[in-house]
Amino acid sequence: MDPAETSPLRRADARRNHERVFAAALEVFGEAGLEGTVPQIAERAGVGKATVYRSYPTKEDLVAAVLRYRLAELAGFTAPALDQPDPYAVFSTYVLLLFERLAGDRLLSEVLGDAQLRSTTGLLDGLSDLMEAAKSTGRVRADATVLDLRVVLCGMTVQLMKISDRDPALWRRYGELTLQALRP
Repeated sequence: MDPAETSPLRRADARRNHERVFAAALEVFGEAGLEGTVPQIAERAGVGKATVYRSYPTKEDLVAAVLRYRLAELAGFTAPALDQPDPYAVFSTYVLLLFERLAGDRLLSEVLGDAQLRSTTGLLDGLSDLMEAAKSTGRVRADATVLDLRVVLCGMTVQLMKISDRDPALWRRYGELTLQALRP
């Protein structure tokens, strides 16, 4: 749940409603991305729209909370990849795990595929750092840039969203193609 909104000072029923709203938002935005609506979230949570707006004054506030949660979840999911001693193994494992995760999360896919990349700057900066470290192994092009990584990774994400195929195996395949595109 969204830890910032589960204050012990709230009434128990308000906390339960908030938890239901947040859980519904995770599902709706995961399935529909930014096209998910507050009425859909309210319906799935079994509450009225006003209940949603009490916790999140705007849809953008709710999207931001869900995105923060998803990015933290992704960081936890990919943390084991960062413990490997080989910088290329770290980078390649992280890319493949990222693609597998993106397959099931339309919101995260859309935000990552967005040309502006505001909300995922930390994610892409971290991935760029991993790529730079992997260059030392000779298994990533020495001339690969952050822009190259963004164009290949985000471009594939956008195209996979357009074909609406959420099969993790397909997304993993394109993660592998991303890695191949960056090899010398």
